[in-house]
Amino acid sequence: MEEVDVEPAITVIPGVDSSQRHMGFVWGRGDILLYETQHKGTGSGEAGCPLIHVVRKDEDIYSPILRKLFNESHHIFVGLQQSKEETSSKTKRPQFVSVSKNYRSVIRACMEELQEVAVSTRDAALSAQCCSQVSILLAVELIWNLCEVLFIEAVPAGSLLLHLLDWVRLHKADVDEKAQEVLQSDSPARHHKYWDVVICYVLQGRMDEARQMLAKQASQQPAARSMFKTLDSLMKKMPVFNPAGSQTLTEFDLKWRHWHEECELHLQDGSFSSNSNLETICKILLGHEETLLNQKEQLSTWYHFLVSRLLYTHPSVKPTELHYYAQSSMDLFLDNRSDPEPLDSILLVAFEFDIHQVIKDCSIALSNWWFVAHLTDLLDHCKLLQSHNLHFGSNLREFLLLEYASGLFTHHSLWQLAVDYFDHCPEFGRIYLELQIERVPLDTERKALKVLRICEQRQLAEQVRSICKIMAKKAVRNNRLGSALSWSIRAKDAAFATLISDRFLQDYCARGTFSDLDLIDNLGPAMLLSDRLTFLGKYREFHKLYGEKRFAEAAKLLLSLMTARIAPRSFWMTLLTDALPLLEQKQVIFSADQTYELMHCLEELMSGETEPSDKRTVQEEDIETTKVELLRLALARNLAAAIVKEGTVDSL
Repeated sequence: MEEVDVEPAITVIPGVDSSQRHMGFVWGRGDILLYETQHKGTGSGEAGCPLIHVVRKDEDIYSPILRKLFNESHHIFVGLQQSKEETSSKTKRPQFVSVSKNYRSVIRACMEELQEVAVSTRDAALSAQCCSQVSILLAVELIWNLCEVLFIEAVPAGSLLLHLLDWVRLHKADVDEKAQEVLQSDSPARHHKYWDVVICYVLQGRMDEARQMLAKQASQQPAARSMFKTLDSLMKKMPVFNPAGSQTLTEFDLKWRHWHEECELHLQDGSFSSNSNLETICKILLGHEETLLNQKEQLSTWYHFLVSRLLYTHPSVKPTELHYYAQSSMDLFLDNRSDPEPLDSILLVAFEFDIHQVIKDCSIALSNWWFVAHLTDLLDHCKLLQSHNLHFGSNLREFLLLEYASGLFTHHSLWQLAVDYFDHCPEFGRIYLELQIERVPLDTERKALKVLRICEQRQLAEQVRSICKIMAKKAVRNNRLGSALSWSIRAKDAAFATLISDRFLQDYCARGTFSDLDLIDNLGPAMLLSDRLTFLGKYREFHKLYGEKRFAEAAKLLLSLMTARIAPRSFWMTLLTDALPLLEQKQVIFSADQTYELMHCLEELMSGETEPSDKRTVQEEDIETTKVELLRLALARNLAAAIVKEGTVDSL
């Protein structure tokens, strides 16, 4: 939850005494925290803890099963963006159809999993939530499938109705469950759902299954066998357009009209008058409007009615004619007694080939941006949205992808998916990513490294520095100086590197050893980030040289740290104390000139001593005095020895 600089706004709760209770809210990352406040001493209000509610912008991303939808669709999205660009989208149409089917298969898989959870769980609330999500996904898949047929495949007349039949069959699959129930009974032909199944098969154009079911009835009614045989012959001869065949649409239309006339003759002759069920089927084959409307229970939806109506009245319907039949079918089926649901309105505008209105209505009706973002992206790749730009700069595809990705960024793990969506928004994607990436909570170092890698790959220099500074400060608070120094070097923050270097030196003065030696030993060129860091690295190098008994090199380095003024003045006494063992060596390490330099540094340090003596304890004062006396004595001895040695060498 983000912090705010001002007091949360207070809103009076309706229906409650304003002198007793109020409501405040705080904006967070993708949600709002609502809380009830009580004022003491303002009435006999009921005592108790105030209620707190979290109102989330996108609740769906917190569903474990729907997270699989987001993850799987992300892979499909990235694959689509990486596909090679070609001159014409027509040559890529099969690929786009395949991508669309992949999206739908992911939706189907999530629906099946949600249904399993809804059935198996004992938690009533969870079951209700899963059922609600299933109904939403069913509607989403229904709309997507129709858009696939009308926009992506752009199926021509003849084939169009075959695809619409597949669309209806896929989303009206309960007839198979009824058929299984009937066939598993002791006497299928006498089952109370028998005729419902037959009629459902006919309404969906599944003639083979309908004929097989009718054969069971015919075998039990020898007297009516000729009647069943006549209907079976009509159903068998029903023409079906074959897109892969050599038959033209005109030839198919002519053949279908002859068949239709034959059905009409049998109905007028009263061939089925003695059996109302067979007569009903014959009327359906003729597309009788009243008969079809009487099957509302089997049809269940106006769009199923539309497809069945077209199947038996106008099977060669053209895409441009769909909107007329769709509107009239919805009016007839709903009979002006009920207002269309949002789903009905969306399907209707799809039949009108108004892509932008479909996207707009779905954006309003659905609870998140997943559907409209991915469908719009796919339609954009099909070159179907090129003429539609928004007034504020970004096109429709990018706007929806940005909204969807921004919602993902509020989730603790899905934010990683959002990065790829921002990457494929050329106009504003980088700006959104810069703003959103800074809001990712850096809970662990592993997560911080992941965020950092994303920023470095995209050359987000300012965000890289910000992340490193945050992690460096966290490490300092936890007294992890090595990690803090590593982060500050990565951030190229000289001031903070200096601060941490000082902490290292303070720890050394207190304990006599360095922590995180591996890091300090391998600073390399990074030590040049600040003078203090350079000193820390060089001082550690002095200790290594001393440990390797390379005394002359160690002495030279120690002196250079002081004379070059790299060492902080507060650390000079420590350096001079480090020089004592070298001054006491039997072999002369420091030359006369070097010794003079050390003497000068000691005297400069003593003359510039500004700390009042009353701030030190008597013991500290004695120790300091002893150090200075020892240093002066050692320097005097070394100077004498160096002069003698150098004089002897000169005389030779």
